[in-house]
Amino acid sequence: MKKKNLILVVVTGLALGAAGVGLMLLGNPGNMGFCIACFIRDTAGALKLHTAGVVQYVRPEIIGLILGAFLISIVKKEFKPRGGSAPLTRFMLGFFVMISALVFLGCPLRMVLRMAAGDLNAWVGLIGFIVGVFVGVQFLKNGYSLGRTYKKNVLEGLAMPAIQVVLLIALIAGGSLLAVSTEGPGSMQAPIWIALLLALVIGVLAQRSRLCQMGGFRDLIMLKDPHLFWGGLAIFVAALIFNLAASKFNLSFADQPIAHTEWLWNLLPMVGVGFGSVLLGGCPMRQLVLSGTGNIDSTITLIGFLVGAAFSHNFSLASSAAGSTPGGRIATIVSLVVMLIIGFAYSKKSANA
Repeated sequence: MKKKNLILVVVTGLALGAAGVGLMLLGNPGNMGFCIACFIRDTAGALKLHTAGVVQYVRPEIIGLILGAFLISIVKKEFKPRGGSAPLTRFMLGFFVMISALVFLGCPLRMVLRMAAGDLNAWVGLIGFIVGVFVGVQFLKNGYSLGRTYKKNVLEGLAMPAIQVVLLIALIAGGSLLAVSTEGPGSMQAPIWIALLLALVIGVLAQRSRLCQMGGFRDLIMLKDPHLFWGGLAIFVAALIFNLAASKFNLSFADQPIAHTEWLWNLLPMVGVGFGSVLLGGCPMRQLVLSGTGNIDSTITLIGFLVGAAFSHNFSLASSAAGSTPGGRIATIVSLVVMLIIGFAYSKKSANA
């Protein structure tokens, strides 16, 4: 049974890596064929939660991931609305994880896609991500927990999938209801139906395999279990092969699409993303998938992501190709401090000391 699931984890990773490059070739931004943080940020812009005109578009990839996980969880009778585990704390963690990701310019998934395209800045980010996961594991060993969940009304579990259906209808209908970028990354879009279909398939695979990039390193460090790690490695391998085949591989620090070269502000934000993901119990993609299966806590985390994305652009915290901003650097440090406070506050051994 475990061998069968390992195959599914690897297949999911290969599908993600291939889709990440394929969607870029079909029109998505450079080295950003699939990025949870960036695409939530774009969706926040489309909903007019921020006014950065170059990053406004309801990304069908986000819709597809959630709906794919929702549909397969219904089929497999795994749709179970549950929640109530420190909701406000989860919102805060989602908020700060998103801010950190946008200072780096990508989530763990985009980090790997950038690595596979030769972006050496992303390798610096990987070091930070692993450090963040390592720190988070120390809190897990110290009894960290946000508490138990409780069974919830089915209507709560259906909220996030229903919102995705509404967004899809609005996206297809067009008009002035949603903001759409006419220039910049938000204007770079793969065909809606291809992006949606690929994301639906990956949502199904990710729900069945339980793939989580943070989980791969967490389990490797804490349990010496490489099961999920192979899925993350498969993302890299597939994306590398596709980038080489498409002549999109460029090994360098400089001149990488939608990336900056400030090593410290590539490293520290990803420490926050890794650390925060451990405290949340899943990386950004995993939170999307869980929200599709009725997990209310993950839904609240996603709302935190959305608000964090809007806040980042409304207050000039997000980086650009020109580099990080003063506000973004301060926010990165604040994010790490808040995560440490949460980690200590919810660690049983610390609380009983």
